[in-house]
Amino acid sequence: MTMAEETYDFIVTGAGSAGCAVAGRLSESGRYRVLLLEAGGRDSYPWIHIPLGYTKTFANPRYNWMFESEPEKELNNRTLYQPRGKVLGGTSSINGMVYMRGTSTDYDGWRQRGCEGWDWDSVLPFFKRAEHQERGADEFHGVGGPLHVSNPVRSPLGDAMVAASIEAGIPANDDFNGARQEGVGYYQTTTTNRRRWSSARAYLGPARGRENLTVATNAHATRILFDDGRAVGIEYQTPDGLKTARVRGEIIVSGGVYGSPQLLQLSGLGPADLLGEFGIPVVRDTPGVGKNLHDHFNTYLVWRCPQKITVNDMAMSPALKLKAAVQYAVNRSGHLSNAGIYAGALVRSDPRLEQPDLQINMSGWSAMERLRTGLKPHPFSAFTFSPVHLRPDGRGWVRLKSPDPLAPPAIQFNFLASDYDFQALIYGARLSRKIAAQPALKPFVGEEVLPGEAVQSDEEMIEEIRVRGVSNLHPVGTCRMGREVDAVVDPRLRVYGVEGLRVADASIMPQVPGGNTNAPSIMIGEKCAAMVLEDAMAA
Repeated sequence: MTMAEETYDFIVTGAGSAGCAVAGRLSESGRYRVLLLEAGGRDSYPWIHIPLGYTKTFANPRYNWMFESEPEKELNNRTLYQPRGKVLGGTSSINGMVYMRGTSTDYDGWRQRGCEGWDWDSVLPFFKRAEHQERGADEFHGVGGPLHVSNPVRSPLGDAMVAASIEAGIPANDDFNGARQEGVGYYQTTTTNRRRWSSARAYLGPARGRENLTVATNAHATRILFDDGRAVGIEYQTPDGLKTARVRGEIIVSGGVYGSPQLLQLSGLGPADLLGEFGIPVVRDTPGVGKNLHDHFNTYLVWRCPQKITVNDMAMSPALKLKAAVQYAVNRSGHLSNAGIYAGALVRSDPRLEQPDLQINMSGWSAMERLRTGLKPHPFSAFTFSPVHLRPDGRGWVRLKSPDPLAPPAIQFNFLASDYDFQALIYGARLSRKIAAQPALKPFVGEEVLPGEAVQSDEEMIEEIRVRGVSNLHPVGTCRMGREVDAVVDPRLRVYGVEGLRVADASIMPQVPGGNTNAPSIMIGEKCAAMVLEDAMAA
């Protein structure tokens, strides 16, 4: 038997937030041979591990898929840049590191849609199992898990934002993942000792030296192999050519919200008419593969800052860059020690809502442009408030654009599908201005640069949203879990209509949670691994 045709008990495709958790847990006992495939390389680039270093990976093709959406009708036909991690750890190696789970009602809502075992009481143990919480264990948090969750780096701007929000009538909240989500406070982060703690660090670090776990980098899964309706192997592209691995047990697809539906479609699981277009033999006509794409959406407001304390100031000054490097090297302090996302407020755009539908992030920098080549900061001291709509109505899709497995897929969001989508963002922009006008922020607030004080009416704000609004980079839903006709996986994450195949990543979410999606994706990986092991023991 050649190396290219080795047989494993489990194969995981994609070493991202969920995939690392799946592979780490499946290999933990030493009982099963596990192969983890990652299309990107090792996470050895130093900037990956420095919190503010994500500015160096935001548009770096070596570590980032750098996808682009199709033109968005409601956004004046703009396309939206979609950075996704192409490295061990996936997007958890290039994201903003905010640790946020969503609300208990998010997961109870999944259960109400037929996803048994995904209610809050059922998922909380997996959040806790994953977590090593700096504050210690309590009803909501765990210690001893592989994922380090740390208290934030405090800053004058962050303190002022929290104080101003309280002055504006928003209650204080020191734990967005505790008893309630609503309120204002600092975000905890997936870091330790002011270093990024990705899913790869969390789950593959402890697995180093396990002879039963093979981690193959620069190994791009191109096709799942089936025999009589059962997944029996995987083809993957390497620098040495196309290879095949066989599986005795199950294949777990963890390619992310874009990669997972693309791999299923390339393998003959998807809408039959789409597969027919590209000459792909249909294993099972599965119309839901690639549907239900949705994401948080945000706009942003920028103010000049009369004090030279923002990341923009560092970006403009060689002396301040040197100072930041020394601060970080000596005692892990200064701008490099955090992602520049200081604090946030979770609020309801309508008091009749049960849970927050807006997340207002404060960043200690501002971007003049958000280009494929990276973030271009304003050439002056400034900070940003970014109102994020957490419960959007629009639904889109991911589809093959080519039968070439290395070509990017087509991505269509259909953002701003309803009046509510607009009204929530307008409310968020007005609330941001109210917070910025409070006494606590007065020493830090100069002129409003974007959108500018001339933009006041609903109509002007709607046009502003169309011109500058962007994806918040929390896409989910393209291999949706559920019981409906177009669901792709059942509540045990098994792909309908075939044997030996599951999906575990953000693509299975039936509804995006109200908050950042990295922690929920890791929870999905933990829960999937537990179900796979349970079924393997019962077999």
